[in-house]
Amino acid sequence: MSKNRPKKQARFGKILQRLNAQYPIVKTQLAHKNAFQLLMATILSAQCTDRQVNMVTPALFASLKTPEDFAQAPVETIEALIRPTGFYKNKARHLKNCARHIVDRFGGRVPERLEDLVTLPGVGRKTANVVRGAVFGVPAIVVDTHVARISRRLGFTENTNPEKIEFDLMDIIPENQWNDFSLWLIYFGRSVCSARKPDCPGCFLNDLCCWPEKREGIAASGGNP
Repeated sequence: MSKNRPKKQARFGKILQRLNAQYPIVKTQLAHKNAFQLLMATILSAQCTDRQVNMVTPALFASLKTPEDFAQAPVETIEALIRPTGFYKNKARHLKNCARHIVDRFGGRVPERLEDLVTLPGVGRKTANVVRGAVFGVPAIVVDTHVARISRRLGFTENTNPEKIEFDLMDIIPENQWNDFSLWLIYFGRSVCSARKPDCPGCFLNDLCCWPEKREGIAASGGNP
């Protein structure tokens, strides 16, 4: 065991305690009523904000209610319903093909196993873990852009590959906190530790953060990085 590992583990533990205290109640921000809706919404969220997706999905799910509806709908119909989410042509194909696979291979029900989910068109580990954690209650770490960025800044990982980051975090974070941890970092990334302008001086993790590019005093003084 590395001599520094106990100190790192202690720091990680303090970070988790503060995140939990700051965000005691967390849940996915994508509106949904069931596993299928969340799966479709998560596919739509690629390179799009949750807020924009939530503006689109009410009309989408009112028009197309089931996997069978999506599978049978003309792709042009789906495109028209999801256009504001961007990259709508690719996303429409993913939604239609994903629904068709769910109908043909899984009897119209979204599978729970990661190994099954990632075989669906448009579904990678991130999307699969969103559904597994939020709907099925399976411990899962979702590595989106917030989680990847902040995990590196806080010293939880040195990797840039999402799958490697996921496994690094699984080795450090207690399994019963995997689902919350991902959401904690997403909330934290949106409110404090943004990509372009992190509020380092006002950050409640500042003293525990080892990021060498911390913006000490910059936000408070109004200066430039």
